[in-house]
Amino acid sequence: MLAGCAVGPDYVKPTSTTASTYKELEGTGWKPAQPADFGTRGAWWEVYDDPALNALEARVATENQDVQAAQARFRAARAAVAQFRSSFFPLVTASGDYSRARSSANVLHKSTAGLTLNDYLVQADASWEPDLWGRISRSVEGAKAGAQASAADAQSALLSMQAELATDYFELRGIDQEHQLLDNTIKAYRDALDLTQHRRAGGIATDADVAQAETQLRTTEAQAIDLDVQRTQLEHAIAILTGQNPSAFSLPIAPLVAVPVVAPTGVPSALLERRPDIAAAERQMAQTNAQIGVATAAFFPNLVLSVTGGLEATNFSSWLMAPSRFWSLGPTLAGTLLDFGGRAAVKEQAQAHYDESVANYRQAVLGAFGDVEDNLAALRVLEQEALAQNDAVSAAERALAVISNRYKNGAITYLDVVVAQTTALSNERQSVAIARRRMAASVALIKALGGGWDASQLPTDEQIVHPDAPSGAASGAPVTRG
Repeated sequence: MLAGCAVGPDYVKPTSTTASTYKELEGTGWKPAQPADFGTRGAWWEVYDDPALNALEARVATENQDVQAAQARFRAARAAVAQFRSSFFPLVTASGDYSRARSSANVLHKSTAGLTLNDYLVQADASWEPDLWGRISRSVEGAKAGAQASAADAQSALLSMQAELATDYFELRGIDQEHQLLDNTIKAYRDALDLTQHRRAGGIATDADVAQAETQLRTTEAQAIDLDVQRTQLEHAIAILTGQNPSAFSLPIAPLVAVPVVAPTGVPSALLERRPDIAAAERQMAQTNAQIGVATAAFFPNLVLSVTGGLEATNFSSWLMAPSRFWSLGPTLAGTLLDFGGRAAVKEQAQAHYDESVANYRQAVLGAFGDVEDNLAALRVLEQEALAQNDAVSAAERALAVISNRYKNGAITYLDVVVAQTTALSNERQSVAIARRRMAASVALIKALGGGWDASQLPTDEQIVHPDAPSGAASGAPVTRG
């Protein structure tokens, strides 16, 4: 291609701050194994062993419209690479023309004055700009990096939708479990109300006891109805995430049976290759770096080689004969001599965009480490909280049994029973809430670790240029797993 020296800086990946270990792993006994040991590659949600969740997750890659939009943006970015690459090759155009015109008779020294003539013309033009300063190659370099960034963005969108679906699903199952708890409690409260009414009829209980028992029952029924609202909204959200109409979608009631899984974190430095959002930020740095080269090339003249040839005649019968041919060939060298700082401003702007992308990359790295540490801490603390809460539930149940027996024996008023029932129910609901939070933190940790993805799955330069090229670990399109 007669490509010359590509001006501008060659891309070098900037450094970023990492740590040797995750702080929140200390003292937990959790092993920082590699994700491959954990099985998070591919369908990471299968570690929860929930067939209903597996079926829903399988739809996200193909049916979620946010994911489809992100993949369309990748295809557009890949097409932009083809557009820039076309500048490496000559531009060839062709045209044909016919006209009939009369020249003025009052024009001196013109051989066609006063004549009416036909003009038959067919011609082809070709022009080619050798990439002497790397303007085209830098543009292609930037477009390829942009396409890879778009592929990483598409993977990030997919991972986000998969994680959101899992979080909503476990939240819904937690609500189902809490609803089951309330249903059992409502049944027990109805029995308690019947008992209190019979005791009042026998002169043992008072009207106040009956009123307190009924209040307890109605309050719990209202709480169960409120859970119905939350469940319905989560069901609608799951339908949308899986590309289904909420009006035609429903999930059968089932309790939360999955247990939180602590994903192996690997070494912190590996996180830079496992997060698609970090990969996107890194590729955006490469893209903006290439734009500095494009801006630098504008300071140098452009060389264009042009050739034109064709046939032209005033008579149709002689139009396609050899004497009708014409041609021209020659180079054009053009450059800007004075623009009062315009090109310098464009280069400065490109440098500023690169500096911005570096800051964004480093911020993405810091945020990624923060995500991992946050969810490791959440899982560690919630595990301890769950153990303490289980003890609280057991203690509340024992207290309720003792107080209920004392009430039946007439030793205390029903108010004491109400207090014990409220305490027991509150502790049981809190236990379910902690279970939901542990599942959410478990999913969030897997997402924070990249869901088993790594940067080797980005499309290579060859796969961007030729989408049907064979691939190994990488793919010519954003990686979708379902």
